[in-house]
Amino acid sequence: MEVKEYIEKQKSPRKEILKRLRKIIKATFPKTKEEMRWGVPVFEDGKFYVVGLKDSVNLGFSVQGLTKKEMDNFQGKGKTMRHLKFKSLEEIDEKKIVKLMKMVQKKAKCEC
Repeated sequence: MEVKEYIEKQKSPRKEILKRLRKIIKATFPKTKEEMRWGVPVFEDGKFYVVGLKDSVNLGFSVQGLTKKEMDNFQGKGKTMRHLKFKSLEEIDEKKIVKLMKMVQKKAKCEC
């Protein structure tokens, strides 16, 4: 399955949220490589992922190499990956997402 196919199979509003997040990722990192890994779309060699869940979408971030304070920007308790959760398009704060992605891209060490 390809990334586009994964997104198209989602129900609304997850499909629209996934499309928007993918667009933000690709606009922020125009040369990003996207692939299906772990059954979900993954970007920047595993530093970011998106996943459609039952009633929300998670945008995942590698947090390896980040400080405790930097990790507090995300939800979850994972040691290597954390996320932001979205239930509607209105919850997407593009400026915040871009800022966090650039921080992770610069600092995170991903051995994914």
